[in-house]
Amino acid sequence: MTKLALRNDAEAMLRATARDMKVGQSSDQQTSKSKGQGGVGGEESDRLDHASVLHGASRLGSGFDIMEVVSEYRALRASVLRLWREHRLKLTIDDIEEITRFNESIDQSLAAAVGSYTSRVDQSRRMFLAILSHDLRNPLNSITMAAQLISRASGDGSDSAKALSMIDTNTKTITRLISDLIDFASTGLGSAMPLTPGPTDLEKLCREVFEEFCFAHPQHTLRFHAEGDLTGDCDASRLRQVVSNLMGNAIQHGSPAGPIDLSIASEASTMTLSVHNEGPPIPPEMLSTIFNPLMRHTLSEATAPRVQGSIGLGLYIVREIVVAHGGTVEVTSTAQDGTTFTVYLPRSQPVEGDCQAAHSQLEGGLRNRGAASLCEGD
Repeated sequence: MTKLALRNDAEAMLRATARDMKVGQSSDQQTSKSKGQGGVGGEESDRLDHASVLHGASRLGSGFDIMEVVSEYRALRASVLRLWREHRLKLTIDDIEEITRFNESIDQSLAAAVGSYTSRVDQSRRMFLAILSHDLRNPLNSITMAAQLISRASGDGSDSAKALSMIDTNTKTITRLISDLIDFASTGLGSAMPLTPGPTDLEKLCREVFEEFCFAHPQHTLRFHAEGDLTGDCDASRLRQVVSNLMGNAIQHGSPAGPIDLSIASEASTMTLSVHNEGPPIPPEMLSTIFNPLMRHTLSEATAPRVQGSIGLGLYIVREIVVAHGGTVEVTSTAQDGTTFTVYLPRSQPVEGDCQAAHSQLEGGLRNRGAASLCEGD
């Protein structure tokens, strides 16, 4: 994040802290603060709590973990005290009182931010588990009923074939949900997405996924575009996940009547993959958090409609796979031009330890030439 983004809430919290320090404080109020209960009734203290609650919730949406939130307050406290000390050549008893009041306010603000952060995480976790339980139960019920149908079939081949198809479809649904959970758990523990790179024909891979979606969604207009040398050193199975998740996202959220374009091209050492769909744009306030796995489950159902068999990890996994390859992914979305997810991948994989350097180099190249959608009409 930029310095400006990191400081976005600092002014509001420091102003609230300064106002709180100017207000008289009773011994009961001081005791309540020492117990982590805030100012208990003080208007300025309530404002400080409000600013901190908003900060904690917004940091979760930005992908901060709890230790990073705490470290922000540690840095804020140290910066203020250092600047204050540079303007105080001699200490007085009043100065000690001011330092005490300042530390009390910062501790109160930190407690409010941590409480807000953990409350939102708990809410997301409960929603996540509820969705998972629901979505695993339904395909399992279908598998059970299909198995019973086969066991009772009296030689009717059409019923048996239909039951077997149902078992296969729902087994794949459960497998996809479990795979998403495994990937989410591994990256959530701080490790990078594991890769097994090898020679890969991106055009062949994308065409295979494209044909699978054409077969599964005949009611949609799907188009495929390929240009240039699309061979590289990548993890083919992981890139298949990327293409499948982006295509599934376009079908889920795009206009049923509009076309969906899967486009791939190459330029020098970079391969570009994009998926474009028409339909309602992504709200601007969601663009910065669209790849965050927790953000979706904190939104109301009115703003985050859900599709059966999806627990909202698809775009998060896309980002993790792309970053593990040393690439970048971005999204643009407007009512006029539709929504386009664009992935930039290096043709060859960096050696271990050089991934960050390759990632920065790729970003620099994109800024120099400008990132554009590769979606074109037939």
